[in-house]
Amino acid sequence: MSVTVPKAALDFFKQLEKNNNRDWFNERKKEFKTVEAEVKQVYNSIFETLNLHDDIDKVKMFRIYRDVRFSKNKSPYKTHFGGSFHRTKPKLRGGYYLHIQPNNESFLATGFWEPAKEDLLRIRKEFEMDDSEIRAILANKDFNSVWGDTFEGDEVKTAPKGFNKEHKAIDLIKKKQFIFTKKYTDKEVLSNNFLDEVNSSFKAIRPFFDYMSDVLTTDLNGVSLIEE
Repeated sequence: MSVTVPKAALDFFKQLEKNNNRDWFNERKKEFKTVEAEVKQVYNSIFETLNLHDDIDKVKMFRIYRDVRFSKNKSPYKTHFGGSFHRTKPKLRGGYYLHIQPNNESFLATGFWEPAKEDLLRIRKEFEMDDSEIRAILANKDFNSVWGDTFEGDEVKTAPKGFNKEHKAIDLIKKKQFIFTKKYTDKEVLSNNFLDEVNSSFKAIRPFFDYMSDVLTTDLNGVSLIEE
């Protein structure tokens, strides 16, 4: 029997959205734990499938409890499941994320959320030196039919310090994040082929990951930074 996202997960969060308080949740904690265990099977199944064509060292499913210390929103619980899949470092870079939320708010995300300062500089220097390879990846029909042809995420207004705002690749250089997302309806998430869709979408990002992994493990002369 194939693993699927349980409808009970979306139903539970729809109720939680209207009753986001500890009393309501504690009365239904057993129900939540049952749903959580089923959804954990979904993440574990994706982890196993990803490892057939990638090298994933761990899957992390995030807790439902919100950290409200520095947030204006004091609701104690998240109304979604989230989980990330980590590629094996230092050779492989990039990450995968699956977000399961009712009301057609589910999505996949992949790429680089918060590159370390030195990694961000290295990426920008690569784009400054030669932007042809990354543009070829973004322009590839097989790639952009799944993920689109442009990065999502934050960017600086003009140019990062030390870079020419008139550079032909400034649209890439000014990026601070290199993210792609893909949204899904509740019907799509609950379908029998959703996990196959997740896997094929994640598999389609590999040309980008292979390129970025090569960039981040070499210097500008192409010399490896990884100790053998």
